[in-house]
Amino acid sequence: MRLLIIEDDREAASYLAKAFREAGHMPDLAHDGLDGYALAREGDYDMLIVDRMLPKLDGLSLIRSLREQAVTTPVLILSALGQVDDRVKGLRAGGDDYLPKPYAFSELLARAEILARRRSAPAGAVEVTHYRVGELELDRLSHRVARAGQEIILQPREFRLLEYLMRHAGQVVTRTMLLEHVWDYHFDPQTNVIDVHISRLRAKIDKDFDRPILHTVRGAGYVVRADEARGA
Repeated sequence: MRLLIIEDDREAASYLAKAFREAGHMPDLAHDGLDGYALAREGDYDMLIVDRMLPKLDGLSLIRSLREQAVTTPVLILSALGQVDDRVKGLRAGGDDYLPKPYAFSELLARAEILARRRSAPAGAVEVTHYRVGELELDRLSHRVARAGQEIILQPREFRLLEYLMRHAGQVVTRTMLLEHVWDYHFDPQTNVIDVHISRLRAKIDKDFDRPILHTVRGAGYVVRADEARGA
């Protein structure tokens, strides 16, 4: 993902650029609204991250001007102004998402990647919000998980872990993949965090059922599939 960060706080901008690079993306920086506007018009970006309070040209005016010039690049607005009215103004100005400060980088990264994916999706493509593996179902919109009609309550991290596994159903998911995409770690923290969460998840989705869905592939990782009986 190639993105432009328009942020006048140079320390914050530098931190964001470094974090996005470590996540495998290619960020450019602009420190005022006019420079940001010029770069956004000329550059071929997948994503714009725009601070609302900018010198020379404020963030909302920048976005309005881009939309008037038919620039359709997705825009995520960052702002210390987080009230409902503030968010509505940002979206009506042409922003695609709005994240109040302070924020967690992991959430910013996830939102930016989602917006970029939507832009690159083929025309008419529908984003998947519901997954099913055998009798196990997960709905991203309602945040509901059920097996054989029985609702299963998961903690946020457990839900994210199961969603990632079900998105790759039938494929072996490595520990490195889980660290990067579920925990946003791009290094091995040398902890048993994955083992603990896999154990908790397995206890919730497999314990009371005859056939396991979450399988460990020794030396490789984990896979969700519904084609093996317990003990097989």
